[in-house]
Amino acid sequence: MIKSEEGLLFDLKRYAIHDGPGIRIVVFLKGCNLNCAWCHNPEGIEAGPERMYAPARCIGCGTCVSACPNGALTLTPAGIVTDESLCELCGTCAAVCPTKAIEMSGTLQTLEQLMFEIGKERTFFEQSGGGVTFSGGEPLLHPDFLVRLLDECRSRGFHTAVDTAGLVSTEILLEVARHTDLFLYDLKLMDSERHRRWTGAPNEKILANLQALAATGAKIQIRIPLVGGVNDDEENILQTARFLATLPGEKPVVNLLPYHMIAQTKYEKLGRGADFQKLEEPDPEKVRRALEIFGENGLEAEVGG
Repeated sequence: MIKSEEGLLFDLKRYAIHDGPGIRIVVFLKGCNLNCAWCHNPEGIEAGPERMYAPARCIGCGTCVSACPNGALTLTPAGIVTDESLCELCGTCAAVCPTKAIEMSGTLQTLEQLMFEIGKERTFFEQSGGGVTFSGGEPLLHPDFLVRLLDECRSRGFHTAVDTAGLVSTEILLEVARHTDLFLYDLKLMDSERHRRWTGAPNEKILANLQALAATGAKIQIRIPLVGGVNDDEENILQTARFLATLPGEKPVVNLLPYHMIAQTKYEKLGRGADFQKLEEPDPEKVRRALEIFGENGLEAEVGG
């Protein structure tokens, strides 16, 4: 059982420049209640630890086979085969693999351990106006741990941002708003049924939460993953722009994030290669038109960020 003093991380990215202002460290908390077809962090969806295996990096040394305490691994001509009924995801195989063909997604870190790693970046924060971004997965699924981290960062003068899809209780969202400097709020689709089709959940709660958050005066930056044939049509962009233009308070900056297929190898490492959907990158003309539509509705929009 995970305690509020520790969190399950699947990545820690240093020197990030696209997840909030300045140079940042991004903390990726594991577990998500959406399952977007274009997800570029599939290793962050499941709430528990997962084992990732890249056959192309395996040199067939058998070190992991010998080290496994449960005898769950077998070396075959095709690479390492795992008996899932014996594997306890202890991570021993990943720890001894000399080429990192086996890796674990999901490691527990205490508040103190994580703040030690964050503290190493202080100089970059101070020189660039950067800070710490908490992402996922869905970081708001870990509210107690997240709030404690945000408070620790604030006590040390570190700027904080929370990257969320907003599918949580309004109470949790507004409580976290009291502890962070910035929200990076993800919007996918305006039509709820289309949203359900592509992400696994409707969007009424997401939109209502964004309205409630904006009403508090919170600093918000909107992020839209732009996927060809999914949400790059003019109707969806226009509905999105009109909705954002009606939000109370300061109008948010909109970041368009064009889709790419970089996550394919991650699905394969997780053994879920068949789940990967080869979607389309948005047409450059549609990206240009999207920027134009947001501008026509009084919103600042840019590609990336």
